[in-house]
Amino acid sequence: MEVSFYFVDKTWPELEEAIRQNALLILPIGTIEEHGRHLPVSTDYVIVSEVARGVAEKLKGEIPILVLPTLWTGYSAREVARWPGTIRIRPLVLIQLIHDLLASLIEMGFKKIIVLDGHGHHKGIIEVALREIGDEYGIYPASVSPASLSAELYSRIRKSPIGGSIHGGEWETSLMLFFKQPVKKEEFTNEDIMRYHSEFVPGDNFLGSKGVFWSTWGIQKSETGIYGDPTSASEKTGRAIYEEILEKLSQFIREFYFYEPES
Repeated sequence: MEVSFYFVDKTWPELEEAIRQNALLILPIGTIEEHGRHLPVSTDYVIVSEVARGVAEKLKGEIPILVLPTLWTGYSAREVARWPGTIRIRPLVLIQLIHDLLASLIEMGFKKIIVLDGHGHHKGIIEVALREIGDEYGIYPASVSPASLSAELYSRIRKSPIGGSIHGGEWETSLMLFFKQPVKKEEFTNEDIMRYHSEFVPGDNFLGSKGVFWSTWGIQKSETGIYGDPTSASEKTGRAIYEEILEKLSQFIREFYFYEPES
């Protein structure tokens, strides 16, 4: 019988042994949020869950890893709630939730924890929670964005123009096609591609930061609930993105797991 790497499948004596082995924990954080007419509201949840599963399988036998249940709720801008399906909690509530989840794990004895950030509105929120945890416990979890890990490769292979990959565009749709999720191709549209670009605002998630935060949802009104071009998406692109994420994430996990801070 194959041994599960899911935290919730373990008994407390098995978790006690995992603590003795200095097991690394992965906490995927997604959300339930509308993703246009063509993608299910589970999109962020599914992608980050699949990344967590895939990297645990890739590193099985090399590093002891336990995958926690994916946190399925989070913060989305109120503008995204114009369409049914977006479940929102306040940023401060999410900070406290992440803090308390990590605190519980650290108080059990776990020391190596990686948060997988699967939702574009969560970066600053997660970082605040991790800073609070570091101050309180002297344990420093890491936060990793699967999208950022794949950005270099995706920029080379993408078919969509600039503005085609922000929310519900080619990147997310390609991954959901690869994961065999219910994608409605007949609903593909590029009418809400992001048209605003400037020296400071790239207008696409994969063109690099210009050091400015300015919410896309306040720049251009979406008519369909997306910003991007899913018409360019393909299962082939999704496979390439997924494999790149797993390779880069595996490299970082090895670095993170084996690093010992100077005393």
